[in-house]
Amino acid sequence: MPSHRPMNQPVLSSYQELLAHAVEWKRTLESAKSQPPAPDRTWYGYDILSNLWHLENLFNQLPDGALEIFTSGHVADIGAADGDLSYFFESLGLSVDLIDWPATNWNGLEGARALGERLGSRNVAIHEVNLDTQFQLPSERYDLVFFLGILYHLKNPFYILESLARHCHYCFLSTRIARQTADQKLTLEHTPVAYLLDPDECNGDPTNYWIFSAPGLIRLAQRSGWTVRASYRVGDTRQSDPSTTAHDERMFLALESCL
Repeated sequence: MPSHRPMNQPVLSSYQELLAHAVEWKRTLESAKSQPPAPDRTWYGYDILSNLWHLENLFNQLPDGALEIFTSGHVADIGAADGDLSYFFESLGLSVDLIDWPATNWNGLEGARALGERLGSRNVAIHEVNLDTQFQLPSERYDLVFFLGILYHLKNPFYILESLARHCHYCFLSTRIARQTADQKLTLEHTPVAYLLDPDECNGDPTNYWIFSAPGLIRLAQRSGWTVRASYRVGDTRQSDPSTTAHDERMFLALESCL
């Protein structure tokens, strides 16, 4: 994909400057989303850009020079919803493959397509990929992949992480984790395990499958070809469980491929 860098692309010297640009760029995003993506569709219901503030906690644990991975190269945004992150990183000069599956996307990917048209995007390519199959990524190699809030929606987490490790240098991952079972009878916090949800157990959403313990998620990452460079936890960091809204905890990881 040819590079079309925006004339007003910011020059960043710190992650704080990236966040400042995100605050400013969000006004552009809100303007583009002032009307529905289609007459019978709504925009994704959560603030995707807020992930940038969580990623700051990972970035602060990384070595000097890590900012370069946010400012150049080819990126995959997997499970991208409306593509807020994809179009934001395009504004920084990156080329992005926006990867999602219409059947499980909030608005069938109409939001991502409408947003691209309204923003005049030239360097974000939208790809329909079913990650619950023996899929192929649109590009052979990525410098960075965003894989946020998706892992627990997939049937085969080992396969997806190993596939990404073979094609991506760095990955920022987040997923739901748990410290105990919902009935509080079994502690998960210190054991590398995964909990398989009943179809209606978590938010009534049958696409929720695997909730890992923190040690389980780290072991999964390591055994599928990644080195864990940084970690951060948010939400109920005392009594999280796999299924209740009140006890939701998320773990963020910065990963580097060793394949």
